[in-house]
Amino acid sequence: MNPCLLIPIYEHGSTIRRVVESLAYADLPLVIVNDGSGPATRATLDRIVKDFDWVEVRHHAVNQGKGAALVTGYRAAAERGFTHVVQLDADAQHESADVRHFLAAAQARPDALVLGQPIFGDEAPRSRLYGRKLSVGMVWLATLSLEVRDPLCGFRCVPLAPVLRLLDHVPMGRHMDFEPELAVRLVWLGVPVVNVATRVRYDPLGVSHFDVIWDDVRLAWLYTRLTLGMLARAPGLLRRRAARRRRL
Repeated sequence: MNPCLLIPIYEHGSTIRRVVESLAYADLPLVIVNDGSGPATRATLDRIVKDFDWVEVRHHAVNQGKGAALVTGYRAAAERGFTHVVQLDADAQHESADVRHFLAAAQARPDALVLGQPIFGDEAPRSRLYGRKLSVGMVWLATLSLEVRDPLCGFRCVPLAPVLRLLDHVPMGRHMDFEPELAVRLVWLGVPVVNVATRVRYDPLGVSHFDVIWDDVRLAWLYTRLTLGMLARAPGLLRRRAARRRRL
């Protein structure tokens, strides 16, 4: 197992340096994908590259969406010979110290997708929590399992080999719909899932790029397509679940 860190960023210049500094303890290379941020964020990233020799930044000329930035990061990591990426968001909402827990889970099961299972504080809006519960329920339906405890968490450890094979054959969403779709399609392929509890900070003054109209539309369309896809795969999914229970 040869892991690196990955952060997609779009206009989080005020928090990214703090996130990078908090990851120094992990002693891992970091790939940052700048998804078309403006001059201020780009200047911050330029300074980070000069100050931290373990950081590489790749740039999109224009904003393409979080999913597109992650795909660029996965391919960049694979080009450098890495087998896994531990990805975090750039807004400092994730507990960087938990990278060690994600790595430990991946080392124990290098074939698995390791997903963050968020622990939210009392400051998190109930509307956000209810929306996540709806997404969880739709993913459980699409996979006919309870394996994925949170399909939206941006803190995860991704095994690159199955992901890149999937990306080479299946077009997927390029925005906030990418991460839940990736989780579902990996489950469909038989990739095991490990969930790691991690505290997530909600900053009411933080910058969010979730478009409550278009991203909700994208997610609704995604879950519709995944549910239809599940119907064709249901016999195989049920057989796999039964076989797993017998092994246990």
